[in-house]
Amino acid sequence: MSDPTFDRLGIWNWERPDIRDEIRYAQYAEEKGFDTVWQGESRLVRDAMTVMGAYTQVTDRIKFAPGVTNCYTRNVALMAQTFSTLHELSGGRAMLGIGAWWDPLASKVGIDRQNPLRYMWEYCTVLRRLLDLENVTYDGQFIRVEDIELDLVRANADPRTVPIYIGATGLTMNKMSGELVAEGVVDGVYMNYLIPPEHNEKAMAKLKKGVEKRGGSIEDVDRPQLVAVSMDEDRDVAIENARGLVTQYIGQQPHITKASGIDPDVGEQIGEELGGWPADAEDIERASRLVPDDVVTNVVAAGTPEDCVQKVADYCDSGCTEPSLYSLGPNVEEVIDTFAEFKAE
Repeated sequence: MSDPTFDRLGIWNWERPDIRDEIRYAQYAEEKGFDTVWQGESRLVRDAMTVMGAYTQVTDRIKFAPGVTNCYTRNVALMAQTFSTLHELSGGRAMLGIGAWWDPLASKVGIDRQNPLRYMWEYCTVLRRLLDLENVTYDGQFIRVEDIELDLVRANADPRTVPIYIGATGLTMNKMSGELVAEGVVDGVYMNYLIPPEHNEKAMAKLKKGVEKRGGSIEDVDRPQLVAVSMDEDRDVAIENARGLVTQYIGQQPHITKASGIDPDVGEQIGEELGGWPADAEDIERASRLVPDDVVTNVVAAGTPEDCVQKVADYCDSGCTEPSLYSLGPNVEEVIDTFAEFKAE
């Protein structure tokens, strides 16, 4: 088997005990030639926008994005305003990863996620027009704005070339994202983690169908992907270190459960053991006993450095154009160093 080669590489920052470490990892990834840093924001943890503002001041080249924020809690005009500002601060390095969030978290904060596909279509359509510095009036089913535009009288008034990536896990969302790429609204999808490479192949088929429906090509669709990495010279240790995260997401996020390939009955049992969202450490430990090794290694790059590199390459072979590496342990710099050796010149 020949050594894999990665044309592009990114990292994913999330929930480090010391927020300053996330800043340091972004800087280190840039030093090692990585292309992007994605900032997690799927739960009520750190606000990605604040951290990305810090990235603009301590890095020079690396691009950055939330991976992913949601399309509900920030009004579309505010989102355009935020990314216009990040675009300016960074010299054009800001990107936007945006998803339709998930229940039960959305409902717990008062969000009614009826027809998230239509909501995402309207939101991204208006957002792109605002970033293009258009004056926008839009009367949609969910998004309604009248005579608005970014007020850049005293700022650089060039269009904000901010790439937009839809965080698509479900197959229907992938198809719609392909259509929006062909329409020139978004640039691609940010493929999810804790799914097997085989799910990528299904997503690719839907992306192709969607983009071709509106006259585009699958080559038009950029496809970075979040990939969880649990790396240790002892393969068993690496797998054990990943088991808790796999348990938590399979048991609590239905879209992950469906895409993970796990037996639905097992997924239901795990959810019952967790006892709902959020789960505490004891709940996760108890439920993790239901998650076998092969389920972990099916959805996580878990094992020795060689195992991890090959698993990430499998995701690329099945559709990913740029892996965003999420180190599940404290060895973030080791993971960056390992993959930097396989970065194409």
